Amino acid sequence: MTMLKKTSRTFYIPISNLDFGLKEAVASAYLCMRAIDEIEDHNELTDELKMELLIGINEAFTSPDIKEATQKILSPYRTELPAVTMQLDEWALLCPTSGAPIVYHYIAKMALHMAEWVHNGWNIHTEEDLDRYTYSVAGMVGEMLSELWLWHDGTQSDLMKAIAFGRGLQAVNILRNRVEDLNRGVDFFPDGWGFKEMQQYTCRNLQTADSYIADLKDGPALKFCKVPLALAHATVNLIAAGGSKLTRDAVVKIVNRVTG
Repeated sequence: MTMLKKTSRTFYIPISNLDFGLKEAVASAYLCMRAIDEIEDHNELTDELKMELLIGINEAFTSPDIKEATQKILSPYRTELPAVTMQLDEWALLCPTSGAPIVYHYIAKMALHMAEWVHNGWNIHTEEDLDRYTYSVAGMVGEMLSELWLWHDGTQSDLMKAIAFGRGLQAVNILRNRVEDLNRGVDFFPDGWGFKEMQQYTCRNLQTADSYIADLKDGPALKFCKVPLALAHATVNLIAAGGSKLTRDAVVKIVNRVTG
């Protein structure tokens, strides 16, 4: 939970409030995904090494001994990689045994998708490309969460709406990080798109995400999803008004409002 707090102010609170068992599964998944995301976004690793590491992680998460396989892949680069990545095996083993097949499947899948995006230089030209990218890094997280809700207490949810939930949260990040992304040579906006078109794309997915959580029964899944979705809506409104990032006080107020 200490590492989780260091790496995400958005997800630390809703994850820490989950039921025992589900909390460990979601924390495991989040930290594993953060670990591989740090590889994809690394400023100093070559694209060839990024692909090698990500494909190696994909293979490790389908191997019988994840701990040994991940350490073999990552240990030669311990001076280059952040702690959250070097502890990937610890995050994997945090997951309850019965939920592990769900989490490991999506970690392996995401690592492979990320390797493919590194390979093609994150080239996004059409809305279909953008949909594929936002699915790879966030839509499948929504999909995984829906499977974990079902695993934990039988909560049923719409997988397509779950994908839009993840996709909408990622689209908010794309809007918010526009300048930083361009400065590092990455453009997630399809050809011909400006702020207006990306904002419309984001809002469409957030509207579907609203429908996703409206369908959820009372319980841990609904409590969890309310927080990041409320923060996403508030961030879009802030960006539209010329701001960029919610203050810590604003985050606390929103969290208290949706969890109180």
